[in-house]
Amino acid sequence: MSHHNTIFSQILKFVPRHEFSSLTKKHDGALRSDAMNRWTQFIAMATAQLSGRTSLRDIENTINSQKHLSYHLGAGAIKRTTLSRVNQTRPAAFFEELFGRLYARCQNVSPRHKFKFKNKLFSLDSSLLDVSLKVFPQANYNQMKAAFKLHVGFDHDGFIPAFVTVTHGKCGDQSGARLLAFPKGSVVVFDRGYMDYKWHKHLTDNGIYWVTRIRTGAKFRVLARRNVDKSAGITSDQIIEYTSDRSRKNNLCPVRRVGYRDPETGKHYVFTTNHFDWSAKTVAGIYKQRWQVELFFKWIKQNLKIKSFLGHNDNAVITQVMVALCVYLILAFLKFQSKIQYSLQQISRLIHVNLFIKRSLIDLLKPPKEPDKPAPQWRLL
Repeated sequence: MSHHNTIFSQILKFVPRHEFSSLTKKHDGALRSDAMNRWTQFIAMATAQLSGRTSLRDIENTINSQKHLSYHLGAGAIKRTTLSRVNQTRPAAFFEELFGRLYARCQNVSPRHKFKFKNKLFSLDSSLLDVSLKVFPQANYNQMKAAFKLHVGFDHDGFIPAFVTVTHGKCGDQSGARLLAFPKGSVVVFDRGYMDYKWHKHLTDNGIYWVTRIRTGAKFRVLARRNVDKSAGITSDQIIEYTSDRSRKNNLCPVRRVGYRDPETGKHYVFTTNHFDWSAKTVAGIYKQRWQVELFFKWIKQNLKIKSFLGHNDNAVITQVMVALCVYLILAFLKFQSKIQYSLQQISRLIHVNLFIKRSLIDLLKPPKEPDKPAPQWRLL
């Protein structure tokens, strides 16, 4: 029987150690010989994400109970007080940059989105992360609670997060969107929470296409009408120009307005976009795909540890969120590269119960097929 390290050790091999070390030198410089290093911090926080640990004491006990495996993990000693201090004082920018490196690796192996155009497709959305108002008064959201807000640019190639920023809950969606830099030529889809004509113009001026729903009560005039295929649910396809005083002040360009009735629900939607060559059905299909980012938020809140936090300042919160998203990308990379048919939900659950077991990771996720049984022979009567 061949020897295998633990499932956890094999998962950590998907993290490029040379890049990890270069980021450590860049962000931390020289540390004391007895100080907790970044790799040990990452292992501790990743353990919480992969094994469902909910407190610093849980993390400490879990890892210290596996001391005989520390050599293979490359981790130092874990003390909850030290881990708490490191999470709160070591800049979270380290894990933000690590997230970017892991995303770049996933891009090389992820499947493409389902549309015919070759442009990158992103969905833009945000989600609140509720926290205690007593513990995080600086993140005051209303009189009842505090919250942080996770802003995500979601890549439809592989359905993975591409651009992430964490702010206080009161930060508007539009303000968070301006912190994300989408590549030229990409397509960004977002809901009416990002209805800022000036920002839309900024995207257009930078060669970025966008699709959204029209603002309720928007004032405009129709410049041209196109033929529509009503059998496909398209009710209108127009070129319009906004006529409000603010629109004129911002010198907005004409946009395209597409009406669509969903045949399944009967609901009518009206979209706007700065792309004039797609079919109207494609515009509607692009916006429908925005639902994938909602499913992503639901998944990470159910499967990763971002509902309760292990530190008491902004840096600790951002560190925990970014490590969770790094773990998500590692699992996605594992799925893409190995062509595993399991969903990320199934993969994470299998890893959860086998994290410190010594066996082949691939065999765990791709069990060998049972040999075909010989067909029973005919019985002679």
